Amino acid sequence: MAKKVTMQKIADYLGVSKFVVSKALSGKDGVNEQTRERVIQAASQLGYYTQKNGHIQPNKSATNAGSAIRDKQAVLVLMPNIRSQTQDSLYWGKIVDGIAVALDAEGLGMVIISEHREDNVVNILNPGGILGLIGVGQISTSQLLAIHRLGLPMVLIDHEDPLIPTDTVFANNVDSMSRLTNHVIGSGHKSLHFLGNIKYSRSFRDRWIGFRSALEENNIAPQNEQDPMLYVDFHADTLFRETVKSWAAKLSKEGALPTAIMCANDHIALKTGDILREEGLSIPKDISITGFDNIEDAIRAATPLTTVNVPKEAMGRTAVARLLNRAKVPVAPLEKILITADIVHRESTGEAFPAAPVSS
Repeated sequence: MAKKVTMQKIADYLGVSKFVVSKALSGKDGVNEQTRERVIQAASQLGYYTQKNGHIQPNKSATNAGSAIRDKQAVLVLMPNIRSQTQDSLYWGKIVDGIAVALDAEGLGMVIISEHREDNVVNILNPGGILGLIGVGQISTSQLLAIHRLGLPMVLIDHEDPLIPTDTVFANNVDSMSRLTNHVIGSGHKSLHFLGNIKYSRSFRDRWIGFRSALEENNIAPQNEQDPMLYVDFHADTLFRETVKSWAAKLSKEGALPTAIMCANDHIALKTGDILREEGLSIPKDISITGFDNIEDAIRAATPLTTVNVPKEAMGRTAVARLLNRAKVPVAPLEKILITADIVHRESTGEAFPAAPVSS
């Protein structure tokens, strides 16, 4: 039997005192952020959070599966107002709609918190009336740890944290992007480029993996992983525009402009399409472009966008079902649920033709 991971073991591993470990894991003041992160990292590596003592245990009445769950009146939906993660978003808002519909069907309320400071989240919470948490989008480790300490069950949508064990719900990003890339290759394209910051989120990284695997299957060399276009910030509009414009002009001058650009999401694809049209390129005659997510703007674009339809409402509903099951059976194995996403064929992709030159 594996030995129990204690605070003393973590302290010995790091060469600090048990007192420091205790403060760091409990979220108390008196430990600087660098030390706190080291303690959290070590606790995760040693398996502290997978133990029953890894968080505050709820009382027995809170873990009974039947009427006790119904005593909880609401589910906390945490969606920090960063990186366009708001209810008004054409992507995140649809996920929240799915959560709301599923909770309403169960007779449960929803409390949405957009706060991104962990101490404020904990102060707002009344754990006695909360069934659990559904996290939507990127959430900091410190926030998730604060919720984890309370012993609340959690399900994360489109995000996972290596330090916090929890159920997660994603679109099947790898397979979907691989199928989309194979479709474009089947139209004759041999020069394809991925555009989007692969460090932005797990989903973006997985989409890059799907793109790269499809190219390798077809004996097409993918772009170098040091390519700056794999790290471009699409939230900074001016910088994004200047970067894409100069990149396209440089490759055009070298006769190396790709015939297809596969974008990490629809927002990137729509912005890129506008920039290239301004530079005199016709879509898809000169260059094909694809997106991912199928937001409402994708079909309203100047050239309707070929994309992948992420079933956003279904992701929200699935997270609710997973949370209810977790509340009933807290010790069940953690699950990572992948929702199938389908290709939507529109006018932004066509057969391969040599791209027209871009004005410098």
